[in-house]
Amino acid sequence: MWEELFRHPPSIERHRSAALAEERLKYLRHLRDGGFSSSALRKHAADLLRLVGLLDLTGRRVVSVREVEEAAREWSRPGIVRYHRQACAQVRVCFVANSVRWLRFLGWLEEREKPPRHSHTAEVAAFAAWARGERGYAEATVESCCEAAEAFFKFLAGIDTPLGSVSIVDVDGAIAAKSARGGLSRRTIDTYARCLKTFFRFAEDRRWCRPGIAAAITAPRIYVNEDVPARLKREDVVRLLATTEGDRPVDKRDRAILMLLAVYGLRSGELRGLQLDDVDWERETLRVRRPKPGRTHVYPLSRGVGQAIVRYLQDVRPQKPDRTLFLTMLAPFRPLTRGTLGRMLRRRLRTLGIVTGRRGPHALRHAAAQHLLDQGMAMKVIGDFLGHRSPSSTAVYAKIDLNALREVASFDLEGLA
Repeated sequence: MWEELFRHPPSIERHRSAALAEERLKYLRHLRDGGFSSSALRKHAADLLRLVGLLDLTGRRVVSVREVEEAAREWSRPGIVRYHRQACAQVRVCFVANSVRWLRFLGWLEEREKPPRHSHTAEVAAFAAWARGERGYAEATVESCCEAAEAFFKFLAGIDTPLGSVSIVDVDGAIAAKSARGGLSRRTIDTYARCLKTFFRFAEDRRWCRPGIAAAITAPRIYVNEDVPARLKREDVVRLLATTEGDRPVDKRDRAILMLLAVYGLRSGELRGLQLDDVDWERETLRVRRPKPGRTHVYPLSRGVGQAIVRYLQDVRPQKPDRTLFLTMLAPFRPLTRGTLGRMLRRRLRTLGIVTGRRGPHALRHAAAQHLLDQGMAMKVIGDFLGHRSPSSTAVYAKIDLNALREVASFDLEGLA
């Protein structure tokens, strides 16, 4: 591999003859498989060779981050590295990061143990396994319930109360503390309370806590159709798509993503779960796995969406064995996370000056639903299209038109009524 990266025989021999050549080669192959370019691989190879010399590494031994940082400072002293001050600092940071990742890859890095936030990590892990295995909850639901349990145990650690001594007063205190933080809707607090109720049912069955706590947990009152979805207007969706009409690779990828969200109203997890095989080009269909209803839906593939996906596949997507449709733009290439997708959408909306209450992928789902409603589609058809399990999930969109009618009814008819 040295011959692939370097042209000059002295450079090739220097890398080949230095200590830990096989360990360095193993990591460089790993980076190459992750999609790193040749120039990035040469930079990593130079940093690893430099680290081996600075620390006199000749065999397996545990290395601390502090050792790497001290080596970087020694190497970057004035007169040794011919860079101006700012560039020298950037090079040093990059050197430390590359070295630490290599040592961690080999298992030679002395990891700093993070202090546990609470003493109930085993209980949360058991709860997660039960929710996935026995209850069959969707992964998003499991994550939400575990986050609630983690937050509650962090609250317990703050008041120095063991799980076996918890009372409903403590649970109410945790819910009140979360409400007092501000900026959270009643719906969010309701979700938190329901997740705690699920956890305490699980804990009571195993006699980890007092009985009766789950039944006593109460959440804030949620009124029917209380929350009007913070939707994007149709013209805002058009403006959003217009931001992706450039020839930059990121624009080509984001256009395919935004069109799928806007046309089919996909949830974040549904889009991130799309595989290459889910697009059937012969039959012109799109297969979507919906974790919430636990079903798979097949949609006709619109021409515009298909063209955007083709453009992304031909011009942008790296040739990786990973079958996930959408990958990150930078190596190591990997499937998108929920946070990455949300940040991309919020950044583009912020550029347009759009400041709706909800600016994540779900805002486009609401916009798609409202557009179908405005076109006169039946509620049952809209619910089936969005993959709703209950008609009540779809009925929430109808109340926007009801609010508009109320505004009309409130006009002063100048004595005609």
